[in-house]
Amino acid sequence: MEYELFSHRYAESILDGEPEFQETWTDIKNVIEGISEEKIVECFKEKHEGTTKSLSKTLNHLFKEAFVEKGWVSESSIFQDREYSDNVWRLDFAKDNISIEVAFNHAGTIAWNLLKPVLASELNHVEKNIQTKIGVIICATKELQIAGNFDSAIGTFEKYKHHLIPLNNQLTTPILLIGLKSPSNFKIERYYNDVRKQMGRIVQFSEEAIASDLFEDDVEEMTIKDEDLDKI
Repeated sequence: MEYELFSHRYAESILDGEPEFQETWTDIKNVIEGISEEKIVECFKEKHEGTTKSLSKTLNHLFKEAFVEKGWVSESSIFQDREYSDNVWRLDFAKDNISIEVAFNHAGTIAWNLLKPVLASELNHVEKNIQTKIGVIICATKELQIAGNFDSAIGTFEKYKHHLIPLNNQLTTPILLIGLKSPSNFKIERYYNDVRKQMGRIVQFSEEAIASDLFEDDVEEMTIKDEDLDKI
């Protein structure tokens, strides 16, 4: 999948520059880039078609499969205390000094998803089960929200960026936001089944449609450049 990045407290520079993070950072990039559109379509059709409306379950399944295969701990507890062992106190994935949240849930959980990497990284009077240094949050961009038929209330990459501003002082740990972009060859089309429940199905784009979109993008880019030249 293609993606874009946004750093809080220089997270990308630290991941790129510090040797202790480079292997796990490479893991993350390889996992995301290894989830091809073909894999997404195949997984959706085999496991989730007719039972769900969006790409959420499909992407969660593919990420879990790929990260666990590379030795990441899934559903890792932040604390050892049993009173803080349920799902709300767990990280999606953890390995070495990095924690990961794969976040396609409601926008109301954004602040909590941003805080969990801080809890995993900072000292706490509750005994810790894991100690990390950087948090990574993988989420959908607005364009993937639309193309993947996600609920309109999910926390998008753009909304996560917006939350970082007022939470800057509270989020003392470097956090990297990874915004997943929409597929180029297909989308999830909304429909209603026999009991009027909303579902989603794969709609593949034709080669002509893809070529037309690329041509329109080129024309738009050329128009912008021409407008810029006119201002000179």
